Order: sequence, then structure tokens, then C-alpha cells
Amino acid sequence: MALMEKSRERRTQKLFVVEGIRETAACIRNGYTIRSIFFNNEVQEPAQIENLFPANYGASSPTLFSLGPNAYSKIAYREGTEGIVAVVEEKRLTLGEVKFGKKWEHPLVLVVESVEKPGNLGALLRTADACGIDAVLVCDPLTDLYNPNLIRSSLGGIFTNQVVACSNEEALEWLRANNINIFTAQLQDSEWYYDTNMSTPTAIVMGTESTGLTDFWRQASNAKIKIPMLGELDSLNVSVSAAILCYEAVRQRCL
Repeated sequence: MALMEKSRERRTQKLFVVEGIRETAACIRNGYTIRSIFFNNEVQEPAQIENLFPANYGASSPTLFSLGPNAYSKIAYREGTEGIVAVVEEKRLTLGEVKFGKKWEHPLVLVVESVEKPGNLGALLRTADACGIDAVLVCDPLTDLYNPNLIRSSLGGIFTNQVVACSNEEALEWLRANNINIFTAQLQDSEWYYDTNMSTPTAIVMGTESTGLTDFWRQASNAKIKIPMLGELDSLNVSVSAAILCYEAVRQRCL
């Protein structure tokens, strides 16, 4: 419960909590070590759990804890998770460990600056997975990457993507060192996103909904891009905007 509720506890122990079969399986497939699994003994049995996750658990097999429904309900964060809660060892990817070529010949990177809401970041990670994004750089993060809300909203996308938490300065230096063009999403002094060549090495940079991008990224960009807004409002949800721009990059690369 402490790991669920307190980011400080997660950082101190270097552990986090995952609920559900799909999310736990995504951890295992992507090289995370499962420390322990708590299961509702009215829903699951030890043999069933072992069959659910036939892949290697990591350095060693996890410890299984059988809980009655009342005890399990105290640690379950949400309903409908198939009666499984796992404690997992965290992994912190660095920029130097990022590998290209996940899907595309030329790198495609998503950069998000100071996104506050775990739900928004989780939705961004789902888009990144769907679009074959090589890496997601979370610059100056305001939310814990292993926040239970983020894991839930990403449907395991935090595990399937290469996600790096870093500063703006570190991200810019890395992008320039890898000759990746920087396209900033903003309304001011911008061209239509579909008129921008995203088939080259590309980084799409998104800011917050409330304040947009900082001057740091505006000044660093190779091109500024915008999405048509035909109504009275002047902004979209950041995850929706990112999905539009990322799929334009996919469209151009699939032509």
C-alpha cells in the first residue's frame, strides 16, 4: 500500500506496483524483474499464475502471496485486474542506452515537457507504442513514471516504450548529437503540421496544455508546427495533439 500511495517510498525502495495480467505480462516481456505477486485466492491459484506468465520472471522467480478477498481488496487499486498485484523492480533508462530502429529507418522521438497529469502521460505512451516511436523523453517530469495512475492509463505502455526522464538541456544535447530535427508544437509563428517533412530524423516536442512550451524549446526548434483549430477554442488535450502529429509522421513514412 505504501508503494501504491507514496512516490518517496517507490524511489527509496526502487520498487513499484503493477495490477493486472496484461500489465504484469508487459513487464516480464520487456525485461523487468518481478519481486512478488499477491493474488486473490478466490480468483487465481498459484498454478494458474505460473501458466499466465510462462516467460522468465527475471533474475529469480517471484514470491507468491495468497490473499483472501478482503485482504486483497485493501491493496487493489482498481477493479477488474484479474486478482493479481505484482511488486516490480524499477528500471531507469538513460539517454545513452536508447536504441533506434524499433520500427523506422530514421529515428522518431516524442519529447514531452513537464506534463503534470499521469493520465495524459499514460495516453501519450499508448500513442507512442502504437506509432512505433523509438523513445519518449519526459523532460523535467512533474509526475512519477511509476505512478499507479500512469501505469493504468498507459495500459503497460510505460514498459513497452523506451522512456527516459531527463532535463531539457540533456534532451536537447542528445537530440543534436544524433542529428534529430526538432519540431515544436505551438500556435505562434508556425506552419501546418502536414506541410512539415517528418520522414527525416524527427523529434516532436509537446508542452503543457495550460502554458505550452517554454522558450527553451521554442528557441531550439528547427521548425514550429501547428494543428488547424476551426472552432472558438485554441487548444487540444496534449495527448490528442501528440496523436495527430505522431500519426502524421507515420503516414509520411508509410507513403
